[in-house]
Amino acid sequence: MIGIISVATVRHRHRILLLGALMACGNALAVSFAPSVAQHLFLPLLAIVFAWVTMAILSLRIRPARFVLAPQVRGFLTPAAAWPVYLALSCLVPLSVQLGALMRAGRQEDLWWPEPIFDSPWLIIVALLVVEAWRGHGAQLRPEGVRQSYALGSLVIPWEAAPIAYLAPRTKRPMTLRLGYAEPQLVRRIGFPLSRHALRTDNVDATFLSAAIQHYVDHPEHRTAIGTQEEYRRLLAELSGSDGQQQAREVGTDRQADAGRIPQASTSPITRSGDV
Repeated sequence: MIGIISVATVRHRHRILLLGALMACGNALAVSFAPSVAQHLFLPLLAIVFAWVTMAILSLRIRPARFVLAPQVRGFLTPAAAWPVYLALSCLVPLSVQLGALMRAGRQEDLWWPEPIFDSPWLIIVALLVVEAWRGHGAQLRPEGVRQSYALGSLVIPWEAAPIAYLAPRTKRPMTLRLGYAEPQLVRRIGFPLSRHALRTDNVDATFLSAAIQHYVDHPEHRTAIGTQEEYRRLLAELSGSDGQQQAREVGTDRQADAGRIPQASTSPITRSGDV
C-alpha cells in the first residue's frame, strides 16, 4: 500500500507540491490577516504534517532495484523518491506560520528588524527541499559516465575514472553508495555537490546500483548503448545471473585491495524491492 501511494506521489509530485505551496500561502495569509481562522486550522494542519512525516519515514524503506528510461536523457536514471516530497510538504506548513507572523508584525509596525535575517536560513533550507523534491534528483548512468545531481551542483564521473562502488558492511539500506576512483583527477564537481565520493541510494537498491556501475566499468563495449530499452533488458539479464554478480564483486574487491584505501565490498545478493 505504501509503495502504491509513493508511486502516485512521485508521478504527480509537481501538482502535489504546487497544492502544498498554495495551502502554505493560504495559511500564511490567515496567520497574518485572520488569526482566529488560523487557530481553527492549527490542529488539522498539525495532523496533516504528522501524516506527511510518517509517510516520509515509511517511504524511505522503498529501494527499487531498477532504472528509469527518460526520453529527454540518454541514460539509465534511478527512480525519483517520494520521501523528499513528503518532507518538503511537511516543512512548508511551519514556514507558512513563520512568514505569516512576520507579515502580521510588519503590518502592525512591531517587526524587529533582524528577525527576517534570522528566519532567512530556514526559508533557504525549505526552498532547497522543494527544489530537490520537484526535480527528483538521483544517480544517472550515461554513455559517458555516471552523474549525480543535487539542488546546488552535480558530480560527473567519467567511465575512464574507473569508479569502484562499495557498500558499508552490515548496512541493510544505506543512504549512500561510497565511491573510490582509479583516476580521481578525472572526476568533476559542478557547483556544490554534497560529496565527491558518494552517490545517493535513498531511492534505489544500493547493491543493484553498485553491480550496474561495476558492469560498465568492466565492459566498456556496452557503454554506448546505455539509455536504450534493448541495453536495459540485457543489463537486467546480466545482473540477474549469480555468476555475473559474483564476478563483479570479485573484480571490485580485487581493485579495492590493490588501491589499499577502499574497504572490502559487501557480498549481499542483489534483491528486487518492487517497482516504485
